[in-house]
Amino acid sequence: MNTKEFFGKFFNGYLLLNLLAMAVVVVLLALGVKYGLEWYTHHGEGIKVPKVEGMVYANARALILEDGLNIMVADSGYNKKLPANCILAQNPGEGTLVKEGHTIYVTVNSPSSPSFPIPDLVDNSSYREAEAKLMAIGFKLLPPKQVAGEKDWVYGILSRGVRVSAGDMVSIETPLTLMIGSGEYDSDDVDLDYVEPEYQNVPDEPIDLNGTNSASGFGIIGEEDDFEEVP
Repeated sequence: MNTKEFFGKFFNGYLLLNLLAMAVVVVLLALGVKYGLEWYTHHGEGIKVPKVEGMVYANARALILEDGLNIMVADSGYNKKLPANCILAQNPGEGTLVKEGHTIYVTVNSPSSPSFPIPDLVDNSSYREAEAKLMAIGFKLLPPKQVAGEKDWVYGILSRGVRVSAGDMVSIETPLTLMIGSGEYDSDDVDLDYVEPEYQNVPDEPIDLNGTNSASGFGIIGEEDDFEEVP
């Protein structure tokens, strides 16, 4: 078989027809997959998520269900300027295209202010450290109260005039007052140096036998004194 006959078998009409048919099948499969997936997933179609932030949860739920979507409370927060059970945030946000039945997660405003435990700060930190930790949690601080002790050292925490300890739950809306040292100490707390008193040795004074002590001047009884006999 020469070269011409060999290549002639590859370029005959039957083989070219088969190759063309295979190419058409591949193209049709590609187009079918593309448009089939778009039809199955409703590509380009969706429901716009309505805005529910600022709405009371009951009204927001009714609106979400009316649009064919679902709603779920994911978290709670506190904003005293908004009513209780008000929607603070939503995910996905307003205007997002989602499929029917998609769940909208919301954050609801709590009816009361949250409470947090007091950290371990008393006799354990300086004023600046305690102030930074409490404000990071969200507590509001009143001007500190000065007490006797090491300057700027925290000796106590007051909540509405009452001492609180580490671990006590306090509302985030309740202001706190730090009791810090003024750098001065009470007299009772000051250690006084004890001074040993000095004693003087007083020499013994001779006794005057004539009737008086030379040092004290007290009289003594002499041998000449008369005594009355007792019968």
